[in-house]
Amino acid sequence: MSRLKGKATLITGGTSGIGLATARRFLEEGARVAITGTNAGRLEEARASLGGDAVVIAADAGDVAAQDMIARQVEAKFGKLDAVFVNAGIADLRPVGDWTEDAFDRSIDIDLKGPYFLIKALVPLLSNPSSIILSGSVNAHLGMGGTHVYALAKAGMISLARTLSGELIGRGIRANVISPGPIDTPLNDKLGLDPAAAKARAKAVVGLVPAGRFGTADEIANAVVFLASDECRFMVGSEMLIDGGLSIM
Repeated sequence: MSRLKGKATLITGGTSGIGLATARRFLEEGARVAITGTNAGRLEEARASLGGDAVVIAADAGDVAAQDMIARQVEAKFGKLDAVFVNAGIADLRPVGDWTEDAFDRSIDIDLKGPYFLIKALVPLLSNPSSIILSGSVNAHLGMGGTHVYALAKAGMISLARTLSGELIGRGIRANVISPGPIDTPLNDKLGLDPAAAKARAKAVVGLVPAGRFGTADEIANAVVFLASDECRFMVGSEMLIDGGLSIM
């Protein structure tokens, strides 16, 4: 397994769930890997899990200044970058009447603004060819109540994959977006639901998915490996939906 052999890669939000699964797959495929995260405990757990070859960077995905710091550390470690998976994010789900300006700003900062300025900071490091993989969501295609700010940010990421590609493809930089459906990750534990409500929600969600189950982090990670590899160099500005068929219903 050497589809990413020698490639310098960065994964934001790489300490758990899809990000950590992707970091493992990148290493298996021969890549040099840097990950980011905010929680000190999870950063150390990820460092131990991934081994000494992984570069671990503490950074807040919603802090614009931190994005320049990430770029400087990646340049110091790798000198260049061949693939970046912009995965860090939050899913703050609440009825429209419960939103405050602070909560709105926090979601947009982490899920859209921070990623934009990270890419801006990384462009000078990106090789020719190289791959930007953005994290979208099936929610950008659905009218699911309570998801509007999350879906708004993810719709922005889908649009960004197209406009970045239009601007950067002449330099050999392609941008694509991966949009997962319901995935079994620790993100589900951060919704603030009690165990009974969480179980009811999970049952309701699975009932909407034609495949009849949640997806796994490894299934998304395998797709990200493809997007980061040279196997899809003709895939530009596209969205890959991996949602168990949810978006077709």
